[in-house]
Amino acid sequence: MKILHTSDWHLGQNFFTKSRKNEHQAFLNWLLVQIQAHEIDAVIVAGDIFDTGTPPSYARQMYNQFVVELSKLTCTLMVLGGNHDSVSTLNESKQLLACLHTHVIANTCDDIEQQVIELTDSNDEVGAILCAIPFIRPRDVLQSRSGETSEDKKLALSEAIKDHYANIYQHAVARRNYITTGTEKHIPIVATGHLTALGVSQSESVREIYIGTLDGFAADGFPPADYIALGHIHRPQIVAKSEHIRYSGSPIPLSFDELKSQKQVVLVEFDHTGQRTITPLAIPLFQPMAMLKGDIDSITQQLAAYPMRSSEDEGAEQSNELATWLCIHVEVQDYLSDLQQKIQSLIEGRNVEVLQLRRARNKTAQSLQQIKNETLAELTPFDVFEKRLALEAFEGEQEQQRLIQIRETFANIVEEVRQEEAK
Repeated sequence: MKILHTSDWHLGQNFFTKSRKNEHQAFLNWLLVQIQAHEIDAVIVAGDIFDTGTPPSYARQMYNQFVVELSKLTCTLMVLGGNHDSVSTLNESKQLLACLHTHVIANTCDDIEQQVIELTDSNDEVGAILCAIPFIRPRDVLQSRSGETSEDKKLALSEAIKDHYANIYQHAVARRNYITTGTEKHIPIVATGHLTALGVSQSESVREIYIGTLDGFAADGFPPADYIALGHIHRPQIVAKSEHIRYSGSPIPLSFDELKSQKQVVLVEFDHTGQRTITPLAIPLFQPMAMLKGDIDSITQQLAAYPMRSSEDEGAEQSNELATWLCIHVEVQDYLSDLQQKIQSLIEGRNVEVLQLRRARNKTAQSLQQIKNETLAELTPFDVFEKRLALEAFEGEQEQQRLIQIRETFANIVEEVRQEEAK
């Protein structure tokens, strides 16, 4: 049984002023090739098919066309709703897509049997049983009670999600026992999820959904499934040092800081004895992107490495080579009013486009000098934290909101530590 795990497509996303249509189409074409080459039996998309609840028509068309092309390969497609997806948007084509070997689970429902799905292998036999769990909204699993503290709500929600996973897993086990009665066949159980697991590394493009009031879901709350395919976090990674609990990550970089990690889909293969093999498949970068950091002199040198457009090209859009999208993070000693004009002159004629320009005053030297005259005993945890934040640049409304969230989270952590010490 061969399963391909992917997530967080975000079809219809606009990246600054740029559409990702061509990148997404290139990825879907590449994915179809991989499915055919590796003879995949089932594809799991663990949430966030679309970037918004009202995706543009071209994104819906792209999604529907992929389903049609995949159906020609006799491969089952599992579509799980994410926090970006609209339940009604996914459900509107659910019955139609069911005729094309596609199961759509847009949201958690009371009918557990709908979330336990048999996946067939190349011999048209049950090769795996799926606990198809999409993004869980608190109202789907929990009823609020008056008088509860924030800690009570966190605990109640965590337990409700854990119980939901356990309930669906037990139904999957019962289904497996029924199918394998009188045989020695081993059928693996696979679970999905679209949430923030504790301890994962996030990127700038991830909106902090945190289920309800939870900071994240503890990995020990997952059932003992043979593989757990997760979505929501855009960097591919293993959860809680468990090889079988994974985020596949987004297929294209949804922010510049995601360039630090190789994009991938995950191939999971089970043999007839239930032995599991996990193989990440690297996804090509379909749009050249780069992040440049340093002072003006360093940025000038880095930009000089990019080729000039040929004279017959009127612009980067008409060049045979795709223009590289850049994020430039300039460290300056003093405020430069003409920084944007300076960068524009540096890229003139080069096959690049600057989509994001950040400015950061270099406070490192100043901070080091101040630290020499201070001892740790003289500083509170908040003093240390603020000094560290001072080395970062938080420009724009979105970054300021992120700064507020960071400070609030740190304050909560400090308060929890103090309460523990007071016990």
